[in-house]
Amino acid sequence: MYAFITILIILICLLIMLVVLVQNPKGGGLGVGFGGGSSNLMGGVKQTTDFLEKATWTLAAALIVLSLLSNAFLPSEKPATSTGTDTQIENILNK
Repeated sequence: MYAFITILIILICLLIMLVVLVQNPKGGGLGVGFGGGSSNLMGGVKQTTDFLEKATWTLAAALIVLSLLSNAFLPSEKPATSTGTDTQIENILNK
């Protein structure tokens, strides 16, 4: 289950990078290309910007939730077996 959550986290990170790169820092971004002469084309500039903003926030929230959830599915560590050197050190310290 931990591996599945990790893969989901990686996919969400890639999607966040894609959505953020599509946005224009000055508020244009993908909406500028579709807004040309008609604001009804592909939903207009405002709707495209709103969609990209909502997608960014949704993906960020999903990333946080999955990151916190992954902690519950961490594989448990098995106690290390003692080696001969460890045993010798323990014997010296116990004397």
